[in-house]
Parts: sequence; structure tokens; C-alpha cells
Amino acid sequence: METNILNTKWTDHDILDLVRKLRNDLIKDFLDERFLKEYISSNFRIRELSNAKIEFIKKDLKELLLSPVNTLHYENLINQIKTTDSAALTETNEHLFYKEIEVLLKRYMY
Repeated sequence: METNILNTKWTDHDILDLVRKLRNDLIKDFLDERFLKEYISSNFRIRELSNAKIEFIKKDLKELLLSPVNTLHYENLINQIKTTDSAALTETNEHLFYKEIEVLLKRYMY
């Protein structure tokens, strides 16, 4: 009996594409003003942001959407995918994506 074993090795390019897609999907969620306001309210305990601040945040989010993946920020995740050959996300890894966006948000909070 012959078995076909598919050896899927993640290339650096594939890993960066995956990270970019996950990051960009999350950024698109934050570009929805309702989602953005709810997130800020529940995570930063800020009830109101001026329309100007929201527009600046959205502008920065759009720029982040177009920017390359920060490999230093995602280094642990990239190494984990390389080591395990698995793209399964843990809660810790998921937090990395939020943390990158929170850095941007905090510029307008305090």
C-alpha cells in the first residue's frame, strides 16, 4: 500500500503572507468606526473621542494596512510557525496583532 505524504514546509514568504493577512484582517475590523469606538471604550475606558482623533486613527490604520509586516514584532510567531510547521494561533499570538494596533491607538488616547 502506497501512502502519499504531503510535506508542507512553510516558506518565509508564506509565513509573512499569513501574518500580513491576519494583521490586515484585524486592521479592517478597526476601520469600522463602530468596532473602533467599542474597542476603545471597553479596553481603554474612554467613552468619547473627537471626530478628528477618529479620523487620524483611521488614517494611521490605513497606512499600517499598506506597510510591510514588522518582522521584529512578530518574530516569536514567525519562529513558532517555522519550528512547528503549523500556523495554529494561540491566544498569546493573537494578542500580538492587537498589541501592534494598540500602540497606534495609544498615541491618541493619552
